[in-house]
Amino acid sequence: MNGNLYRGQAGLPFSSTLRVYEPLEAFPEEQRAAIRAAGERAASRAAVENAELLASLGRITRSGGDPFPTGRTDLVRVTSVPGTGKDEDDDGAAAGEVLLYCPSQLVLRAGLAANALMEGIHGPLAELLIPEAQRDRHQERIDAVKARDGSVRVHTRASTWGIPFSWFSLFMEQDRKEVVEASGRILTVRVWASITDALERARYAVANLALAAPDLDMLDDLAQLTEWLEQFHVESMVELDYGAVADKVYPDESPTDIRLGIECLAEGDMTGAAAAYRRLASRWIPIRQLARAS
Repeated sequence: MNGNLYRGQAGLPFSSTLRVYEPLEAFPEEQRAAIRAAGERAASRAAVENAELLASLGRITRSGGDPFPTGRTDLVRVTSVPGTGKDEDDDGAAAGEVLLYCPSQLVLRAGLAANALMEGIHGPLAELLIPEAQRDRHQERIDAVKARDGSVRVHTRASTWGIPFSWFSLFMEQDRKEVVEASGRILTVRVWASITDALERARYAVANLALAAPDLDMLDDLAQLTEWLEQFHVESMVELDYGAVADKVYPDESPTDIRLGIECLAEGDMTGAAAAYRRLASRWIPIRQLARAS
């Protein structure tokens, strides 16, 4: 199958992701060769996205009904950042660039997603769709990954039918971004920030919300997000990948609205904070309502 599957998203729900890319030295030494090799096999970013989507569709249609990934063909995304200016770094990057890596970690992420589904309101239905024997088999895969790799940092967070507002607090309008278009449609928008900038912005938001709006749900989300980012190498990059929802919302001023809303709350300007929230709600509530559309 060709890249048209990626372009069309195969009719799947809008899915957005938050990823952390780390330098090779941040990974255990025994994993580095495999991660670098997987990154080198990626012909293009579109090819990686297409391969991941094809694999997910294959899992839900394969015989035996086991929807979980095996980890045999885990993918690695690669991005680059300005380096020290030496001719070539140890990863083989071009002069002035350092390569950063984000492994898909599908085995771990699938386990986390299944657990969240079981604990949610659709738990009884999930038990019918994913029998206990399949969940037990996948837990064995998870245990094997943890035994092999030790303490594992999950590099990717995913969200369907909209982007959590807390994610926008990590980015600002001047951050580097890429708009991917084809056939008159926006396929996705990707925004990058250094992890030091992202953490500084998250901590600023947590500090101000803790004082001005301690009961806000977003405060808990931001605190968890901050703890997650603190696990990674100081030279990492954070990527927000809008996915197909970008075609519905871009150009998007959500990072600005989040920042203005928090500043208004910190200054006691409830009118300004309410205006920022209304702009966010008018943009994202219609997207979230699509999850319940028939």
